[in-house]
Amino acid sequence: MLCAPARTRLLPSFSLTTPQPLFRRLNSLVLRRNYQPPIKMSAQHQIVEHVVLFKVKPDVDSSKVAAMLSGLNGLTSLDLTVHLSAGQLLRSRSSSLTFTHMLHSRYRSKEDLREYAAHPEHVRVVTENIKPIIDDIMAVDWISNDASVSPKPGSAMRVSFLKLKENLGENEKARVLEVIGGIKYQFQSIEQLSLGENFSHERAKGYTIASIAVLPGAADLEALDSNAELVKSQKEKVRDSIESVVVVDYVIPPPQVANL
Repeated sequence: MLCAPARTRLLPSFSLTTPQPLFRRLNSLVLRRNYQPPIKMSAQHQIVEHVVLFKVKPDVDSSKVAAMLSGLNGLTSLDLTVHLSAGQLLRSRSSSLTFTHMLHSRYRSKEDLREYAAHPEHVRVVTENIKPIIDDIMAVDWISNDASVSPKPGSAMRVSFLKLKENLGENEKARVLEVIGGIKYQFQSIEQLSLGENFSHERAKGYTIASIAVLPGAADLEALDSNAELVKSQKEKVRDSIESVVVVDYVIPPPQVANL
């Protein structure tokens, strides 16, 4: 099975000066109808990130892989999800753990993630389309510090999972989080940098820190890598605290279009 307080909905707050109750109700109705609330972080509204990495068996027929991705992307119809995308990785940059495909989804709460995990349609996709064709799986969940909007199709993601060394103190862990969070200010092409500590440990393979850097497109990933000295300097700051890293690149595919 893939994946994890009561659901809260972020509603706009309007201050209307019109004294008449009727006008106030009409204005509020119009505003609510036209308003498209962004996903914002607050004490009452936090976005939960859910990333699953799959390693598809090498001899699997392409039609079965397509069925897996179609089933996963079809889960966008569930009201529980704020954002969901599944597709083939652009590249896997890790030598110790290699994966071929990724699911990225967002939820308004841990409870929504748990409901998604137990939903009959999700369970069906896992049982029928995923388990029979994969060799390995890894899943990490965290509460995001930066998930202001859903990333657009065509956006590129660099997803990183960090396994910290044993017996690392809280100060060292905080330093790792601080350095990773500062990457956004070093690389101006990063539109979002979602970062946090994993709270689901069953399928995380011991990795405890996760991040997603969202960029406009695949070309921006190459530009990120071209600044080798800056990348190296950031890594050196936390190298002594990290045991291993899993890094993958992913481009969000366009939405599925129904065949009529």
